Amino acid sequence: MSAPAPSAPVIVDAEPLPRQEEVLTDAALAFVAELHRRFTPRRDELLARRAERRAEIARTSTLDFLPETAQVREDPTWRVAPSPAALNDRRVEITGPTDRKMTINALNSGAKVWLADFEDASAPTWENVVLGQVNLIDAYTRNIDFTDAGSGKSYALKDEAELATVVMRPRGWHLNERHIEVDGEQVPGALVDFGLYFFHNARRLIDLGKGPYFYLPKTESHLEARLWNDVFVFAQDHVGVPQGSVRATVLIETITAAYEMEEILYELRDHASGLNAGRWDYLFSIVKNFRDGGARFVLPDRNAVTMTAPFMRAYTELLVRTCHKRGAHAIGGMAAFIPSRRDAEVNKVAFEKVRADKDREANDGFDGSWVAHPDLVPIAMESFDRVLGDRPNQKDRLREDVDVKAADLIAIDSLEAKPTYAGFVNAVQVGIRYIEAWLRGMGAVAIFNLMEDAATAEISRSQIWQWINAGVVLDNGETVTAELARKVAAEELADIRAELGDEAFAAGGWQQAHDLLLTVALDEDYADFLTLPAYEQLKG
Repeated sequence: MSAPAPSAPVIVDAEPLPRQEEVLTDAALAFVAELHRRFTPRRDELLARRAERRAEIARTSTLDFLPETAQVREDPTWRVAPSPAALNDRRVEITGPTDRKMTINALNSGAKVWLADFEDASAPTWENVVLGQVNLIDAYTRNIDFTDAGSGKSYALKDEAELATVVMRPRGWHLNERHIEVDGEQVPGALVDFGLYFFHNARRLIDLGKGPYFYLPKTESHLEARLWNDVFVFAQDHVGVPQGSVRATVLIETITAAYEMEEILYELRDHASGLNAGRWDYLFSIVKNFRDGGARFVLPDRNAVTMTAPFMRAYTELLVRTCHKRGAHAIGGMAAFIPSRRDAEVNKVAFEKVRADKDREANDGFDGSWVAHPDLVPIAMESFDRVLGDRPNQKDRLREDVDVKAADLIAIDSLEAKPTYAGFVNAVQVGIRYIEAWLRGMGAVAIFNLMEDAATAEISRSQIWQWINAGVVLDNGETVTAELARKVAAEELADIRAELGDEAFAAGGWQQAHDLLLTVALDEDYADFLTLPAYEQLKG
């Protein structure tokens, strides 16, 4: 069915971009406006509920499985919808933003799935928001190529059968899109990203034998999953595609969602595809929610919190058991290493760590896992091939041996590792370097041979905040204070200037990034998301 013209002004307030009229058609904007009018009020209510729940955690310093949804967890009969053929084998997924070069490289990477990211790996400049949509449309119509201006190297798509299946990730519920207003209000970025993508591509993807598939980020409750499900039902009817065409994989990357995994799958059961274990945002969520819970909730250096930590293992094993009990895919975490072109020894050590991590996930029952770089696809593929063989997944492995109690998920003090001075310095370094790139419009950034995204900066600034407010004493005997943070940040700024030279340093936004990191790390009033104040400073 054709969409009606906008019933009230949809205001696009941005410098026009080449080809934006192909994305921002009257019909597409009318669809986004309708999504906004129907669903933003509920979004607002759910954001308020997040704040109420956080206040309750601050009061009790605990979480539990919900008594009011016990019947959902105890009912053995329900399952999520069967997996479509294009999403049945997800043994390796590559993640990355939707710039033109990445779009081609990710689709060609040999991975089964590409997470096309409008969220943490993409700074939401108007150019990234709109041209990312253009690039995906061009990919589906095979009108995409790219020539690197520096190297002269050209990139083009392989044959259709060799391309990864796209699972698109819109922004989280908390972020608005400041360039689009409906009825005088900014539209949630999630509805802009989802709405434009779905409107232009749902039918086209179905014709290609695939479908409109999504990753849902930052979900904190089953009620937020219910909202997404209602969005999907309305969108499919509006555009005229069959109900159940959508498939959604939910990132269990908040501590509250970890207690509602079954309920989240239940709410989305006609559209659910699986759950994913996202490490850095999960740790960020633990710090955010239990930041005033005392010493037993203090996390050590982020790199010391591996997926074998008892509370992390409880989380991942519960995720596998929950998914397979309900017929859904369980997708593992990120291998973020970026291979070095200059240091073979660094690569050798890192590749072994990646291999061990992917072996663990495959042996634990995961059906697939994430990588950040095409060179890691064969390593992850080998780990899952060894366990899966010719099978597309191992959803038949029910993991009924897993028995996770509510307290296991927040047993942070089961870790022996403690905060170190080196870890504190690393948090400051990564925070400044990532924020500077983000403010220039880059959401996925290679820092110290790791692909970092917004979740990395969130855990970095949150740990600085937590360690200061908990009065943590580091391994060198120093107490973490605001003064120490300022001192380390000043030293890092000087090191960057020496590394880049005065001219390149002056051309970047290093002082701005330094100041923003210290603001969100030192303010007594903890910002829920770094990207909220950062978005106010983002150009474009």
